[in-house]
Amino acid sequence: MQHSILYSVVAFMLLVTELQSYAGAHGIGANYGRQGDNLPTPDKVIQLCKSRNIQRIRIFDPQQDVLQALQGSGIQVIIGTLNIDVPTLANDPAFATTWLQTNIIPFASSVNFRCISVGNEMVPSQNASSILPAMQNLRTALIAANLNIPISTVVFQNVLASPFPPSAGTWHPDAASIMVPLVQYMQANGYPLLYNAYPYFAYRDNPNDIRLDYALMSTSEVIVTDGALGYTNLLDASLDALYWALEKVGAPNVEIVVAETGWPSEGEGHDPATIDNARIYNSNLIKHGQFGTPKRPGKGLEAYIFALFNEDLKPKGSEAHWGLFYPDMSEVYHVDF
Repeated sequence: MQHSILYSVVAFMLLVTELQSYAGAHGIGANYGRQGDNLPTPDKVIQLCKSRNIQRIRIFDPQQDVLQALQGSGIQVIIGTLNIDVPTLANDPAFATTWLQTNIIPFASSVNFRCISVGNEMVPSQNASSILPAMQNLRTALIAANLNIPISTVVFQNVLASPFPPSAGTWHPDAASIMVPLVQYMQANGYPLLYNAYPYFAYRDNPNDIRLDYALMSTSEVIVTDGALGYTNLLDASLDALYWALEKVGAPNVEIVVAETGWPSEGEGHDPATIDNARIYNSNLIKHGQFGTPKRPGKGLEAYIFALFNEDLKPKGSEAHWGLFYPDMSEVYHVDF
């Protein structure tokens, strides 16, 4: 009997370890933006994240006070480069090395870096051709520093020409010449693709064609059928369109990480931005994240809610009201991480 009990305990602990490992591979985090003149200090923000079980954050550029606050927190971090730095990172390997020596290496033993993001929504743009050589220079510098941190870039929905139905997903002609070699590089190195996906904007601009519950992930009804696959929400359809585009250019194993998604709690006029809609969308995102998409069932989703705080230095209207929290760290609405 004692041996049986001991065996059961060991088996249970192994199962817990396995589940913890799986949970660590995916999950829902939040974007930590700082475009406000009344936001709490980084040390308070990191304590807030820990108290609310927010185990992942994305920061848009390497700010030293944030990195210092993150030390020893256990929070996983996507760290971005400034868009204006990308051409220099591409053209000057020494600058890539210096960037790492300043922003990554001093913190590498105490901060859990999930990924380095080279630029944000730069495709298409005149500097988009700098992304891949910048990634290559950073990778060379990481190898020299004996560090293994994935490198990626963040793209928006406009990199796709045909997102509907999902199986028609293809690269937009203005983005294809950049995206194809980028994603093939990611495929070769096991790097993810970071993707900003906003069902809110799609619904706001097309309320007559898109059902609100389909945008909010609050229906179990199949709304869109694509071959053998059925879609109950717009986020899944958007992600699968990107997976199809990846497959068509020889990058079937590239994982999509949703770098930004969310729903604003306040807007103007007939804007669907309300506290209730924001709470529903983000709560459903957290629940749905474990299930994957119809094309990638069972493959948990890694996604980052935009954003931690309402930021008052952004334009008036919905832009300033994407936060889960007010600057005094009280909740705009409750979601359970």
